[in-house]
Amino acid sequence: MALATLIAPDAHASPALVLPTSPPVMVGTPAVLALDLGTATGWALRTRDDHITSGTLEFRNDRWQGGGMRFLRFRQWLTETKHAASGIDRIVYEQVRRHIGTDSAHAYGGWLAILTAWCEHHDIAYEGVPVGTIKRFATGRGNADKAAVIAAMQARGFRPADDNEADALALLLWATTSTGGRA
Repeated sequence: MALATLIAPDAHASPALVLPTSPPVMVGTPAVLALDLGTATGWALRTRDDHITSGTLEFRNDRWQGGGMRFLRFRQWLTETKHAASGIDRIVYEQVRRHIGTDSAHAYGGWLAILTAWCEHHDIAYEGVPVGTIKRFATGRGNADKAAVIAAMQARGFRPADDNEADALALLLWATTSTGGRA
């Protein structure tokens, strides 16, 4: 383009846009939800004010319900948790690659499908973390048993009710500490 075709800036024109030199800083910390998916789903949530809560939920069907009801209850629980926490920025889940039986593999696939579709719908980042990575972070051994993970979480000041809650707490700590995953 020739210089003659450029228009000189007017004295009343808006100033040129200046982009910031550093990325914007997030106020508070990101809200992270950690999940140990299953019929007994362990969960741990760190809210934006650094408060951690955790527990275990049962998603069993009774004889009066269809097979998909537990997945609908799981999806509803995700939505309620998101609202109660005033938003979730990231979800991490225990990525299981080997199941004891066919039924557990199918059920895990159902929860994973609901979780990932729900995250995509709500524009929430999600990440699967291998079981060995979580155990190695919590106990120092990638093949630690359930009792060792529970003991490791108790040593860090938590009181998990069962191994599902302990796994979710370990996963949350992995995801939110600088020595584990990404905060």
